[in-house]
Amino acid sequence: MTAVFVHGVPETTDLWAPLVAQLDRTDVVLLGLPGFGSPAPAFEPNMEGYATWLAAELAPFDEVDLVTHDWGAILALRVLASAPANVRSWAMDGGDLAADFEWHELAKLWISPEGDAFMADIVGAPVEDRAALLAGAGVPEAGAQVMAGAFDETMAACILTLYRSSVNLGREWGPGIDDITGPGLIIDADADPFKVAGRVQRLADRTGAQVTTLSSAGHWWMLENPAGAAETLQTFWAQPS
Repeated sequence: MTAVFVHGVPETTDLWAPLVAQLDRTDVVLLGLPGFGSPAPAFEPNMEGYATWLAAELAPFDEVDLVTHDWGAILALRVLASAPANVRSWAMDGGDLAADFEWHELAKLWISPEGDAFMADIVGAPVEDRAALLAGAGVPEAGAQVMAGAFDETMAACILTLYRSSVNLGREWGPGIDDITGPGLIIDADADPFKVAGRVQRLADRTGAQVTTLSSAGHWWMLENPAGAAETLQTFWAQPS
């Protein structure tokens, strides 16, 4: 059995360090999206490319407890729709990818032609300024410093390609959610500024997953309350399959 963690944007595997330190288990693998704190991927860094990569990374494990966040969760939904036999359980934040899915305002900026200049300004800024921008979006200070240090031209280019491939994300990947089975857990961080009301419950309804609420936690709940997040996961994993 292996607990596999997958981060999102604009993050690296360092995102999970505080949470993993609180776990009782040591059978943990942190998967890093290629191009995020690592060299650019050999594949086109669009949503299909990353989903194919994730499926291939999970395949060699005998049995997996999958934990995902942000884009990691979106990619996991795509992979889980194929019902991989070795995924024993899955836990994620995120919501329903229905036909009416709409990106948040920052994602819309990245998708637009203005996204290139925005990313150039971010990458060209001092690390301290990048960290301040991330902190302003809700990343805890220590985590913001780490993220800012890894935010380079490679990551920026991958982010732009990924988001620009996802204009029709809900319509393209949404139908597959109906093929996902449990046991699943959806982590609802109630102070997440990027979530859309009702989508968590819609995902739960479509997949049969449980929902647990992390009170006063935002988008980066694993950094804000790592002990509480670890307890939530361990309680879920201890339940009968």
